[in-house]
Amino acid sequence: MRKTNLWITLCFCLLAVAISASAQAIRKPGLWEMTTTMTWQKSPMPPGMTMPPGMKSPFSGSTITSQVCLTQAMIDKYGAPVSQSKDCKIVNVSMHATGMTADMICSGKMNGKGHMESSWPLGNQARGKVHFEGTMQAGPNPMQVEWTSDSTSTYKGPDCGSVKPMAMPSN
Repeated sequence: MRKTNLWITLCFCLLAVAISASAQAIRKPGLWEMTTTMTWQKSPMPPGMTMPPGMKSPFSGSTITSQVCLTQAMIDKYGAPVSQSKDCKIVNVSMHATGMTADMICSGKMNGKGHMESSWPLGNQARGKVHFEGTMQAGPNPMQVEWTSDSTSTYKGPDCGSVKPMAMPSN
């Protein structure tokens, strides 16, 4: 009976170590290619204002692909790349084996609160989403804003090359 209990305990410990090791290995530091689509539900463009012919409003939504250098420090603290803004703080970070959630509180030119989540169920791919609601200073009057950013990321390799890591928020 004692031998069985010892083996069960030993197997449980080995399983816990294996799960922990695999969870940490899922999110890899290095170069990631991130494609982000931003959608404005409420843009700071004043009502009735239109863009000149041939010009697209910066608030009509856009998709951008960029290279991001994810460091081990970012993985340890946030699990995902989190950009630095002197006006925004990242709070209520909750990380688990294949994802994270957090809130973003901003005060300054943009005031309000956002919620972010990121998941990486596969080792070489990740998904992220940020939803923000608040106000943005546009001239003398603050304008209501609401936007959502959806991203997908693909791991490119451990070497970031010339891509510099983003500075981490000083929260």
